[in-house]
Amino acid sequence: MLLTGKTVVVSGVGPGLGHRVAETVVRDGGRAVLGARTEANLAASAAEIDPAGGRTAFLATDITDERRCEALAALAVERFGGIDAVVHVAAWDSHFGGLQDADFTTWQSVIDVNLLGTLRMTRACLPALKERGGSVVVIGTQSAVSAPSQLRQAAYAASKGALTSAMYSLARELGPDRIRVNTVLPGWMWGPPVQAYVRSTAETEGVPEADVLARLTERMALPELATDGDVAEAVAFLASDRARAITGQSLLVNAGELMR
Repeated sequence: MLLTGKTVVVSGVGPGLGHRVAETVVRDGGRAVLGARTEANLAASAAEIDPAGGRTAFLATDITDERRCEALAALAVERFGGIDAVVHVAAWDSHFGGLQDADFTTWQSVIDVNLLGTLRMTRACLPALKERGGSVVVIGTQSAVSAPSQLRQAAYAASKGALTSAMYSLARELGPDRIRVNTVLPGWMWGPPVQAYVRSTAETEGVPEADVLARLTERMALPELATDGDVAEAVAFLASDRARAITGQSLLVNAGELMR
């Protein structure tokens, strides 16, 4: 029970990783405050995780809107008395392409969500975090440090790389208030987005889904993909007091595909 008595704000709660993180928080004894743009997804996630409703709260939140970020932080304080950790899952990861075909207006929007949105949400939670000390956990991406050959997501990778760089400054700035800042870098992560990629690729190529999955897993040191549940477990550790001396670090959760 890593998070007994802890209140954790989780942004970007949908059917994938955000849900798994919130689920893990509640399983490990904590209280989860869920934010995302779609209220129906939040309600469904909260009902599944916490049917009695005593350990979750949620609010429709667009992290490009500073006032909505502040409202989510205020909900956590009002409902549960404070904030012990913030986990940033919210991201724009559906824009594909590289430099030569770049639409920089869209790039700016990706950066506004992935980099600035994360910083907005962090700043909104700072007053409460400073009262107790705590943890900020950012979901980054392995593609920020090693571009995949299968998919070109330059805007996403660049925005997440900038966020990982910002983490170092935040860890130094917030450390005196006993606020830790770390990043989890998933690689190919078995969950709804990768499942959709495997299914779509198999249909396009006319091959079994197992063949597509095998091409992904053959690069791993372990003979399987990490799952969104595996990433959520790493997040729970970094959000907990057991990681009290860890800050300014990036943790790859990738079944050993990339080792650093």
